Amino acid sequence: MARSITGKNRCSRGHQNSSSTKKSHSRTGLGHRNYSLYINRVLKEVVPQSGISSRTLDFMNTLINNIFERISTQACNLMNYRNRRTLTPEDVQKAVYFLFPGKLAKYAVAFGSEAVQRYVHS
Repeated sequence: MARSITGKNRCSRGHQNSSSTKKSHSRTGLGHRNYSLYINRVLKEVVPQSGISSRTLDFMNTLINNIFERISTQACNLMNYRNRRTLTPEDVQKAVYFLFPGKLAKYAVAFGSEAVQRYVHS
């Protein structure tokens, strides 16, 4: 009679069980970045006398991470659709055009291209 494979027996080929391994450090962000410092800097440039609550700051941080994840997922889908292994700026621009409506996409691509050019030439 064949033995059934259980969750215990699956890791028995010389691998340690996941519960017995020690974690060297804990991850609090789960891979998401924290943009609160940059949000505060931009806010102070635009309106120097106003502030922002921590709850609103958390909401803005979540919004930025969500948009970044959507753009990167769409750009990777375009890259795979074109059977390429390198993510190009054109893929990112087309992803922005797919995700955002009309003028917003046009302005986002224009400002993004300008920021990349300033970074390259600095």
